[in-house]
Amino acid sequence: MSGAGFILTINVFVAGLLAAAFMAISIYDAKRVSARWFALCYLTGLLYIGTEFSIPWFENTRPIVTANFAAFLATLIIMNVGLARRYEVAPPWRTMLVFLVLATAAVYFTQGLPRDSLLRMMTFQTPYAAVQAMGAAIVLRSRDKLSQFDYALTGVLLTSALQFFSKPYLALAVGSGSDPHQYLQSTYAMISQALGTVFALSIALMLLVILVRDILADATQKSETDALSGLLNRGGFQRQAAIALREAERQGLPVTLVISDLDHFKSINDTYGHLSGDRVIETFARFIHESKVGHHIAGRIGGEEFAIILPGTHLAAARLFAEGARSAFSALPIEGLPSNQRFTASFGVAELVGGELIDQLMRRADAALYEAKKDGRDCVRVAPGSVVEMQAETNVVPFGSKS
Repeated sequence: MSGAGFILTINVFVAGLLAAAFMAISIYDAKRVSARWFALCYLTGLLYIGTEFSIPWFENTRPIVTANFAAFLATLIIMNVGLARRYEVAPPWRTMLVFLVLATAAVYFTQGLPRDSLLRMMTFQTPYAAVQAMGAAIVLRSRDKLSQFDYALTGVLLTSALQFFSKPYLALAVGSGSDPHQYLQSTYAMISQALGTVFALSIALMLLVILVRDILADATQKSETDALSGLLNRGGFQRQAAIALREAERQGLPVTLVISDLDHFKSINDTYGHLSGDRVIETFARFIHESKVGHHIAGRIGGEEFAIILPGTHLAAARLFAEGARSAFSALPIEGLPSNQRFTASFGVAELVGGELIDQLMRRADAALYEAKKDGRDCVRVAPGSVVEMQAETNVVPFGSKS
């Protein structure tokens, strides 16, 4: 067996294992639709390997070489569909299918050219390069913020596209056999198949890393999300708030914490029942979520207690924020509860001082919340030791207005 044939044999097992790995991910997490496409991609790759092995068996090689080309191009197109699913981009179905048909027809008709014809070889390899470059473009079109892994995948895809584009010149330099029957015996075939294996494995490993990262991120999010409110739970809030504090201190920005507590919540449960109490919590949580600015971090840190971190916000602006929230919520009717019944919340506000940790900041905001409750509830109080003294009551502003 030639060196190229040995590499192809190894690729049969590699493609099968990769297809199984992606299928296992799709079974473990049914939401990973892209994993099913990646599994199909590597299964289709087995068809390509099969046609590559069968070329020497045909006297007229034009049809089987064309089928071999179409199988591999279809493999790359299926990968692009998987990328589009992962990065939530509409798959360019029409463009890719038309490209597949036209490229396959071009390869069929150029098979009659001399084997060392650059046009013949470029017609064969350029569509592969174009589809791989299209895959990189799909990743870069993602609406989500890309990570270093996503950019690394883009780099591998573009490098793979370049290696396809360079193969005709490599074939001219080292020779690809006098006819298709001799291809697997050529030095070019061994180099080409080795390069293909390296890039197929590199892309697959990057995709596996990204999918596993996604699964772990989802698991972390679920573990940090409060089921009733949909906001962060106490642990998730403290972790993300600590990150926000470090980042704000690094940039020299202020950070303020607002802690709120639903007033007379026990009496709500006693009067209307626990389901109605849950509805009040859900309504207040939705109110916070829909009103907060994008960089704010909100969580339910206790039974009826909530917290919001406001990076880049001074104490005065945070006080306005809390006053607006207090006023707006007290005027908000709760579905399923008496229309004339209004519910209120108390608020404590504290601004970060140098060297303070999230636990210390929360204790000061809690102290301010305690003062609000002691002063009759349905009010906002500022933590002692804050950077700015609030001496006068502020005007009410719409909750969620940017500071």
